[in-house]
Parts: sequence; structure tokens; C-alpha cells
Amino acid sequence: MTPTFTLENRLPADYFTEALRSDALHGLTAHPKSLPPTWFYDAHGSDLFEQITALPEYYPTRTEHGILTARAPEIAAAVHARTLVELGSGSSVKTRLLLDAMLAAGPLREYVPVDVSESALRQAAKGLGQSYPDLGVHALVADFHQHLGLAGTRGPRLLAFLGGTIGNLLPEARAAFLARVAAELEPGDALLLGTDLVKDPATLVAAYDDSAGVTAEFNKNVLSVLDHGLDADFAPDDFRHVAVWDAEHEWIEMRLRALHPLSVKVRELDLVVFFEEGEDLHTETSAKFREQGVRDELQRAGLTLRHWWTDPAEQYALSLSFPAGG
Repeated sequence: MTPTFTLENRLPADYFTEALRSDALHGLTAHPKSLPPTWFYDAHGSDLFEQITALPEYYPTRTEHGILTARAPEIAAAVHARTLVELGSGSSVKTRLLLDAMLAAGPLREYVPVDVSESALRQAAKGLGQSYPDLGVHALVADFHQHLGLAGTRGPRLLAFLGGTIGNLLPEARAAFLARVAAELEPGDALLLGTDLVKDPATLVAAYDDSAGVTAEFNKNVLSVLDHGLDADFAPDDFRHVAVWDAEHEWIEMRLRALHPLSVKVRELDLVVFFEEGEDLHTETSAKFREQGVRDELQRAGLTLRHWWTDPAEQYALSLSFPAGG
């Protein structure tokens, strides 16, 4: 059978509009105020994040890339997967390291990238089709909280969740997500998980508050998303970017702190939002992990961690886990 590119859109037509309305209404009327990090990534936000990944302070992307470069053949040998499913695939840049190793190992036939951005999936698929003409690509436009992309695929399967994105889920949501992964994986399948590790606070904070101010612009861009999407009148200059290390929970929080008392109109929601001077709008939580903690969380979900790979400085880790008893 000739490999093909197919694209399946599982998102409702009004997905982004309704999700933004719901998240903004809930988050801006909560105490404390918050927004999920999903809304960083409009076209400008995505460009800014690409700049962030190249900053000297931002180690996760290049460190994960280094681990994949060194360990992809071991990963491929440990799973012998016929299908690679990747959650939040975006541009699929790092995926090529896995694809090369898995194709060299023999059995890989299909790649299933899952992302909410149809344009990113189409652009990535175009490049992959040129580089891997014998690989079938079935792109899935979906929210991985609802669709893992495993349904209808042939095993053995490797489910990849890279970039440390698991850290954006709070513990309860993370437990539910991992339990769903365990429930959908079959014997012989595996989960490849990228996790940023606990390290000295100065290094962590610098990664989220770089000296060039790119992360600050990235954080404030969420206000522009609200302005454009909900006819709001946020002014980014009314807020200061803040990155805080929470030692008790071992996670980084990004916030936008009001520089003076504010009232902001969100016309699409018929809402006026008041900020006191110094009040924070929480925009991201990024949990950091320890090996035993990852192992325990996976085990509680029904997964067994069998491989753990880090960089020489032990800043970041990739782990490979299998269904318990599988």
C-alpha cells in the first residue's frame, strides 16, 4: 500500500471561540485570576516561543534534543513500534530523530501527529512527506485531553509526549491524564515522556525570565489574544512579567502583575475585570520532577517505568514506560 497523508479534524467548528470565552470567563472572575497557557500560542506567540527555545537561558528544548540524539536508537529498539503517535506535535522537528531511528529499526509504518493547530500539522506533514516518502502520516487535529490519537492505529505503538508539557498539568489533572494513557495502551505499547527536572532555582527562574525579555513579551501576548478574540482592552504595558519558583510544590509559576489599579473591559463577555495594584494574573504552571516522583506517578496510573535517560547535567529526562503487566 502506498503511504499517504490524511488529516482528520476532531475539533468543533467553534472550538477556539467557545474555549477562549469559557476559559476567560472562568479565569478572570476567579480568585486568584488565571488563564491556561493554551492561549499563549497564536501565530505571534508561537513565533516568540520559537525564539525562546534558542535563548541561552532556556535549556529544555536543546537538552531534550540532545537526549533524543543520543538515545533514539535505544528507544526504537525497546519498543519496535509500528505506529508513532505524538501529542502536541507542532512542527514535529524533534520527531525526526525518533522517525530516523524507528525506521532504521524496521517496523515503523505510520506517524500520527496530534495538535490543535491544523496549519502546523499541514506544514509539518509537507516536510515529512518529502523526507520520509515511505511513511504514512495521519494527522489528527484534536485536543489531546479528549483524543490521544491511539484509536484505530496498529500496534505496537509508541505514544510520545515531549517538551515537558506534562508539567503544565496540575497533579490531579496529570493523574487523570496518565490513567487514561494507561487505559488506552495495549501490551507491547509504550509511553515516551519528557520531563523537566528539579534543579537550582536560579537556573529555573532564568529559563522563564530571560535577560532579553522575550519570555516577558511571550507572557504578555496572552493579553493581546484576549483583546483580539474577545474585544477586550488589556494594555500589556499595564502589567509586569513575573516568574516565581514555588519550592513547596516544585513548580514554576508565570504571572502578569498589575502595575497600578485597573479596570478592563471584555466586551464579548459583557464583563469588566478589576485589578488592584500588585494583583497577579496566573498564566502558567510548569512542574519540575524527580525520578522517583515520575516513577510513582506512572505506577499509580498503571504504567511501569523501564528506562530513564538524562543529559550529563541531569537537567531533563526522557522516560519509557509500559502498561503494568504488559
